[in-house]
Amino acid sequence: MKRFAFLLLTVVLALSACAPEGPAELTVMTHDSFAASEEVVQAFEEANDVQVTFLASGDTGAALNKAILSKDAPLADVFYGVDNTFLSRALEAGIFEAYQSPALANIPARFQLDPENRLLPVDYGDVCINYDKAYFAENDLAVPAGLEDLLAPEYNGLLVVENPATSSPGLAFLLATIAHFGDPGYLDFWAALRDNGLVVVNDWETAYYTNFSASSGRGTQPMMVSYGSSPPAEVIFAQTPLDDAPTASITGPETCFRQIEFVGILQGTEQRALAEKFVDFLLSQQFQEDMPTQMFVFPVNQNAELPDEFVQYAQIPDEPAELDPAEIAANREQWIQVWTETVLR
Repeated sequence: MKRFAFLLLTVVLALSACAPEGPAELTVMTHDSFAASEEVVQAFEEANDVQVTFLASGDTGAALNKAILSKDAPLADVFYGVDNTFLSRALEAGIFEAYQSPALANIPARFQLDPENRLLPVDYGDVCINYDKAYFAENDLAVPAGLEDLLAPEYNGLLVVENPATSSPGLAFLLATIAHFGDPGYLDFWAALRDNGLVVVNDWETAYYTNFSASSGRGTQPMMVSYGSSPPAEVIFAQTPLDDAPTASITGPETCFRQIEFVGILQGTEQRALAEKFVDFLLSQQFQEDMPTQMFVFPVNQNAELPDEFVQYAQIPDEPAELDPAEIAANREQWIQVWTETVLR
């Protein structure tokens, strides 16, 4: 009897050892604006027998700070959301492991800003001045073609921008002016813009829902700093179907600033193989074609097709403003401080 019990226990233990442990776990730290279709993420999980947890960690700067502060005990395996305004800071922190994904073959070199492939490009978007088409048509007013045109007296009080100290698009537009006018030439532009009735608010939501005439119908500014993807978004989210987007973007040379977002594998991950597969997944055609209507950004994978609304209503600038990420990292805080002294005081 004892021998039988011993054999039974042995069989039970053997079966327990062979029993599946359940899916592996992968944690992905993101900024708060990350979004993806549930079925697309589920397809990745099923294909790789993994459960993905997304750790939303604030805006880009706050999320990156959290990743840097926890580098000795990483909170995640993968980080998505570093953009080119924080790229140098992220790389200097030494928190990412290099990975040359085979999917990079489908991504143009202009998006691959880290030659060591610690951070790989996922998407891009342009911060531009959006304008209310109806306002300009009804007032028989020409749309400004470039930044210099905004200083003309006929545009007095017609532009609302976000504070670069508190807003990502506000900072991006400040960087566009620095790229275009140089330093310190950009300050002369901002001083003249202030004298021409510039309106400054703290965030995009206030600018869009309170100040922008095309949104609320009650706002008094027909131009605002927003995104090149805003016109298609307005069509997609319209309560009643629209035949045309009510807004468009000003896309003259160096009037828009191009933001590129990246993904990287965090140092110390115990799920390196799965982390690589997740990076490949973000760069895949499946995920890249899902992004536009989820996060309203543009895919970097040249094989990805855009939704019809993006093809019809989004304007992509031929000459976006660009600055070296290292220059941004070295001067960001000083630029914001001097801007504040010039425009708000």
